[in-house]
Amino acid sequence: MKEDFFKYQAQTSPNPLAMEISHAKGSYIYDKNGKAYLDFVAGVSACTLGHQHPKVNNAIKDQLDKYSHVMVYGEYIQDPAVEFCKILAENIPAPLNKTYLVNSGTEATEGALKLAKRVTGRSQLISCFNAYHGNTMGSMSVMGFEDRKRAFRPLLPDVDFIHFNSVEDLEKITTRTAGIILETIQGGAGFVEPFDGFLTKVRKRCDEVGALMIVDEIQPGFGRTGTLFGFQNYDVVPDVIVMGKGMAGGMPCGAFTASDAHMDLLYDNPKFGHITTFGGHPVIAAASLATLKELVETDLMAQALEKEKLFRQLLVHPLITEIRGRGLMIAPMTLSSDITNRVILKCQEKGLILFWLLFEGKAIRITPPLTVSEEEITAGCAMIIEALNEVQEELGL
Repeated sequence: MKEDFFKYQAQTSPNPLAMEISHAKGSYIYDKNGKAYLDFVAGVSACTLGHQHPKVNNAIKDQLDKYSHVMVYGEYIQDPAVEFCKILAENIPAPLNKTYLVNSGTEATEGALKLAKRVTGRSQLISCFNAYHGNTMGSMSVMGFEDRKRAFRPLLPDVDFIHFNSVEDLEKITTRTAGIILETIQGGAGFVEPFDGFLTKVRKRCDEVGALMIVDEIQPGFGRTGTLFGFQNYDVVPDVIVMGKGMAGGMPCGAFTASDAHMDLLYDNPKFGHITTFGGHPVIAAASLATLKELVETDLMAQALEKEKLFRQLLVHPLITEIRGRGLMIAPMTLSSDITNRVILKCQEKGLILFWLLFEGKAIRITPPLTVSEEEITAGCAMIIEALNEVQEELGL
């Protein structure tokens, strides 16, 4: 199987981890040799409720027994999609009350960028340096990391960039600007939080010039930062929310949400201003609905902040310079990318899954399922400290 993996399946990097998966359950993934790996990555923030959560699985099975795909998005009334959008609207601030369901976070970004242009009649888009919003052509155009997109130019024209947390740079948002897109916590940059009211200042500037504020919640969203969406921690209401990853408990999904006044502009002049065949797929929507209900009907989101405290208490080591992020979206920073690389690989050998961040080599990604237990956190952190001790000895630090 490993030989066929490299021969027939396209790769995303020269050196994939190539673990052969047997099954997964709860906070663990098992390889074909029967070894258990404690999962502190959750499919890169996608498996919000862990692996094989019974409520998500049962929702999928129940929907499969009724119907699967029946029509392109937006034509037929399908219960799980409608109910998901309604409950979502009930748990976010007005006027954000209408959701367009798509297939992934990057497609949600594409839809949000189109919406900003349609609402304002303007062409300029602004993003942040070191931002990551997806990997299709529009999303890549607002990626703030030139090395990752140089080979694919030309991309969208009329895109400019500002520095995250730079109030001075907000002057770049003008009456030419259709919208600014920014992550509520920058993911690939190293889980960088906004500070000193930066997001409220972005909101104020957008209001002054008539630009839309688009927040990318693909990673922070669905409870990972202690609230349903990250922006709810920062006293701001955007014009558009982009979401994906953890939305459907590990199933492929995405969406963007705005006011009905804005969203309704996509269905006319021209008709089908945004269209998708499989967006709102009833099986995926059922998984999304089960995930959302579990989050809003339990205290899992509040637990994320308590579990963050335990991580910070246990991950104290001379090779860790700081721990960035919020809730269960945190990144211990080491002294160098070499140390981080060694720790991640050593932990996999020990039975703990960690991962890298796109643009910040010193960061260790920790984004476990929200269902991770305190006992599992304690066990995983012990493995990280053990790996750090080994690296410290190897490098004579």
